Amino acid sequence: MPELRQNIITRDWVIIARDRSRRPNEFAVPRAAPKPLPRYDPACPFCPGNESMTVSEVFRDSDGADWRVRIVGNKFPALLPDGETERRIQGIHRSMRGVGFHEVVIEHPRHDLSPALYPAADLARVLLAFRHRSRKLREDPRVEAVIIFKNHGEAAGTSLIHPHAQIAATPVVPNQIRRRLEEAIRYFDDTGTCVYCQTVREELRARERIVCETPHFVAFIPYAALSPFHTWIFPRRHCSAFEDIFDSELEDFAGILHEVLLRLHLALGNPDYNFTLRSLPAREPQRDYAHWYLALVPRVSRVAGFEMGSGMYINPSVPEESAEFLRSVTLPTQS
Repeated sequence: MPELRQNIITRDWVIIARDRSRRPNEFAVPRAAPKPLPRYDPACPFCPGNESMTVSEVFRDSDGADWRVRIVGNKFPALLPDGETERRIQGIHRSMRGVGFHEVVIEHPRHDLSPALYPAADLARVLLAFRHRSRKLREDPRVEAVIIFKNHGEAAGTSLIHPHAQIAATPVVPNQIRRRLEEAIRYFDDTGTCVYCQTVREELRARERIVCETPHFVAFIPYAALSPFHTWIFPRRHCSAFEDIFDSELEDFAGILHEVLLRLHLALGNPDYNFTLRSLPAREPQRDYAHWYLALVPRVSRVAGFEMGSGMYINPSVPEESAEFLRSVTLPTQS
């Protein structure tokens, strides 16, 4: 029998399609044996030695002469940093200049790796770069929101193989972010409690949807996950903005993110995925009702007409079974 579940954070209703559900291992994407990638590609703009192929470097983390992480301007930016954000209103039509920032985070010097396969310490460097650049962008009075995201694989929207993520700073607060804030405010007004903190407490009490946990973070598949293996990583400490993560927490965050990515890589055969850091808008101070987190969505199912027509998702997997499957993955021992 299908079951409807509501995501208390987004207010989305999700159909958990038990009658059409597949076993968790059946979501592994069948692929031909991949062609081995080189450590260095002379045609890749993100490989060391090809820095002249990129534009406007704004950040570099180096070990001596060698860089480990770089942030550069997007060669085909959705937003440009020049100009003001004055709005134009003509009747029902509203517009403004596409002012903002669109940057690429080159995560690693090696062309042939992904975050699931390089050391967690290297992933910590990437997170430090995220934090540094996000703090800097928030200083610009034209920036209303900073969105940090990663597309991994063709189905997730990436066009370059070299491991990279992106940062976009927008002159408006996107509606999806605003709606989540409004729901968080409503819950706080009703209960006096942060809905995100309450979610962490209840998931830890139930334990059936937990994927893994560390002293500072909890990774779990939401009760009303929109799609198979949709995973959230929440900080245990109440904190509204990713930019305010402590140094002591950042290494821990890298460790749990690396473990989640590795479990998905081993369980589902290196699936394509998107992740985004959901954080407080740039002009908002710390709030009792807002809580940053990372949302990771493997692209192992398709959105079709029902989802587009209704805004309601059909999830052909059971969150509890998916979490149990990921927990069962045997991780390689650390050398």
